[in-house]
Amino acid sequence: MPAISIPIVLFLAPIIVVTTFFGIEVLAGLRPLRKTGGAPNPLTAVIVIPANNEEEVIGRTIAQLRRASGDDYRLLVIADNCSDRTAERASAAGAEVLVRTDPERRGKGYALAAAAESLRSNSPEVVLIIDADCRIDRISLDALTAMASRTGRAAQAVNLLEPQPAGSALVQISTFAFAIKNLVRQRGLQRLARRAHLTGTGMALPWALFSGANLGGSNIVEDLALGLELAHRDAAPALVEGATVWSPPANAEGTLEQRKRWEGGYLATSLRAAPKLFAKSLAKGDLRGLIGALDLSIPPLALLVLVNLLALVGTCVIALLDGPIWPLLVQLASGALAGVALLLAWEREGRRFVSAGTLLRLPLYLLWKLPMYFGLFRRGAPKEWLRSGRQPRT
Repeated sequence: MPAISIPIVLFLAPIIVVTTFFGIEVLAGLRPLRKTGGAPNPLTAVIVIPANNEEEVIGRTIAQLRRASGDDYRLLVIADNCSDRTAERASAAGAEVLVRTDPERRGKGYALAAAAESLRSNSPEVVLIIDADCRIDRISLDALTAMASRTGRAAQAVNLLEPQPAGSALVQISTFAFAIKNLVRQRGLQRLARRAHLTGTGMALPWALFSGANLGGSNIVEDLALGLELAHRDAAPALVEGATVWSPPANAEGTLEQRKRWEGGYLATSLRAAPKLFAKSLAKGDLRGLIGALDLSIPPLALLVLVNLLALVGTCVIALLDGPIWPLLVQLASGALAGVALLLAWEREGRRFVSAGTLLRLPLYLLWKLPMYFGLFRRGAPKEWLRSGRQPRT
């Protein structure tokens, strides 16, 4: 192999492998999973709602959850380091409320740890976690509870942002990317490796897992970290196709702030956890673990596209300078697979989130996110529990 090919391979191999697996995972997630049944009775379950300064939405969320759950689910709000009337409005809406004040230890993980401690004296069989601005129906609650109870594993609903056909192109494309990650790729991962990621809301855990998990902490993607911990304990979360939880999307400015949190935290966790998972899975000959490591290595969609564009420019330059042409051909093939998979996913699932005309503005979306990625590269992931500015709910 010519000397020039060695650095080429070292640069291209990770990009091609990850991009190819992305295409395979998306294709595997185009078809819905088999739906599961409802919860067996009698079954005790508590819905835990971590909340930080959510006075504008908490009353509406509690009212919707009470309509969906009836008397079969307890509602427990953790008012975590609030400086507004979140606790009062949650209590007035009919929820149990635990007020937590600890400015030095802020974050959703600490709120969930406080919930676990509070529930120990009268522990439920299943704990569900719903964010303070989300909505979910009774069928979804029962399907999550049944899965967690029946399997002894964590159960994750399909976590989607509400479509915004009148929203800006940036918001629409962001909701589409969210659906690719939380619906299509989650299906693919479940089908290929029989596991899924926890996504922060619409989660159900058997009490034994919830009470024994390392919940307390400042990890800003505590849900991802918890799912990886459970997978390490051979209790990987499962996606429940018959359950959906909806969140309102942020406005353009709020979307960027939320992406800093999610993508920065995801990248930091991925860089730390993926190599360990690769090594462990290779040592054990664990194919599902290897698939999980490959999935964890896929960067956020916009960053994946940007990296592939950079690789394409590099391989074109090499070919034009009389270097080998095979890197360009392999790069094109990998990118084509991912591109076709994305188009099929848009046709199957994405039309409700983004129109074809808006999708053509993807280059603007990439330019919009470039400063964020430069900032993450220089300063690292945000350290605080950020909330995004939300679109008004209709």
